[in-house]
Amino acid sequence: MSNISSNFQKTVSESLVRHRSILDAMSKFQEASAHVNRAIAKTVTNCGCLKIQADKQPFPPEASLSEIAKYMQTHIEGSLCPNCREAMEAELGNLLFYLTAICILLDLDLDKIITKENERISMLGVYSLT
Repeated sequence: MSNISSNFQKTVSESLVRHRSILDAMSKFQEASAHVNRAIAKTVTNCGCLKIQADKQPFPPEASLSEIAKYMQTHIEGSLCPNCREAMEAELGNLLFYLTAICILLDLDLDKIITKENERISMLGVYSLT
């Protein structure tokens, strides 16, 4: 296990008191995910540091799956201001806490999960996400 994920898993384990139930951890993870989505929306609607301009993703029909990435857009204009960046980092940190809590409660190694997923994505490349 890498040092950072090992340390984080240990810290989360020591901090799990009220949310030691898998049901609590699952519902808090879902709530934290909604908070991340809301924080992104607030960057557009409250702050305005980001703008979302979404249209159908344009790409030539003859483009191969591996070529499509160069045509895809994020639909994001602008960049996070310092306040929104701080809020996003806090919300994502909270999400990571509950993801890690679920791993702990199910006796899963977060680093092992990340490593396996990285290997899967590396091996399959663009075909892994279709």
